[in-house]
Amino acid sequence: MDLASRRYVHIEELMEKAGARIAELMQCEWGLVTNGCASALCQITAACVAGSDPEKMMRLPDTSGMKNEVIVQSCHRHVYDHAVRMVGVKMIEVETKADLEAALSDRTALLLIFGDAAERGKITVKEMADIGRKHGIPSFVDAAAERPDVPNWYLEQGVDAVGYSGGKCLRGPQSSGLVLGRKDLLQAAFLNGAPHHALARPMKAGKEEIMGLLAAVEQWVKRDHETEWKEWERRLGVIADAVKPLESVTTSIRQPGRSNVTPVLEIRWNVESMGINGTEVGDQLSAGNPRIELPSSPEGVSINPYMMEEGETQIVADRLQAILNQA
Repeated sequence: MDLASRRYVHIEELMEKAGARIAELMQCEWGLVTNGCASALCQITAACVAGSDPEKMMRLPDTSGMKNEVIVQSCHRHVYDHAVRMVGVKMIEVETKADLEAALSDRTALLLIFGDAAERGKITVKEMADIGRKHGIPSFVDAAAERPDVPNWYLEQGVDAVGYSGGKCLRGPQSSGLVLGRKDLLQAAFLNGAPHHALARPMKAGKEEIMGLLAAVEQWVKRDHETEWKEWERRLGVIADAVKPLESVTTSIRQPGRSNVTPVLEIRWNVESMGINGTEVGDQLSAGNPRIELPSSPEGVSINPYMMEEGETQIVADRLQAILNQA
């Protein structure tokens, strides 16, 4: 990213080369760097509505006369679909395959899938993709907090594109996103974003983010994920060992689902006998120096080792132990 900041390039040329290199590394047809995964949601939707038609692109979010409906399973709705709705589309909720088939029309622009909810709905990812392909409608998976494994499971199910956060599992720039999938769709999505004057022009992925995300993808396929996981477990073990001797404290490791893929340490205790609840512990950790931020609830606290750097494990262990001891 530092080197990219010192050079001047044609973004179209840089994105073309980065897209091809990402495709090579991730074993897919094409790659696109966006300004976060929410930007990917917007740009892919815009591509499905306006394509690469300059007149239509300039009119968004006015979708009059265009395909302007996005079909999604009810249990796949979440706050981030605002990035889809901002294109000017109407969200059509369905529950079953029969509902989906009945909802399809010449206004349907996109079938939207939330990866984290893949097992919660009545329509599988493959079924969504198959129905979309049958009717010539693209399917897109929001997999922001998931692992972009190679080969890509979602693309193997037949979806047209899948989007990831660049700053979560990939450890890339926080302001970057990664889209994998069909080349023509991703290139149309790029046209609907910066540096082009279209709806997603404000969602700029500059040369620094493009190169930073590419570097993260280069590292992703080389990283020793098994060793990394063991190191996360070791760090959580150090923290657990520090608090387990305290009266009524219990610890357990929660395994992740599709998103935020790390082991999570759950620490619980008898709130009445301890005299302090998890929310209060979290507040004290946040107010200290250095600040320690973690999920907390009245019942206890959770520790995700994702963002922990070398040497921070003992700091967390000591602070937790001191707060609970004092209580």
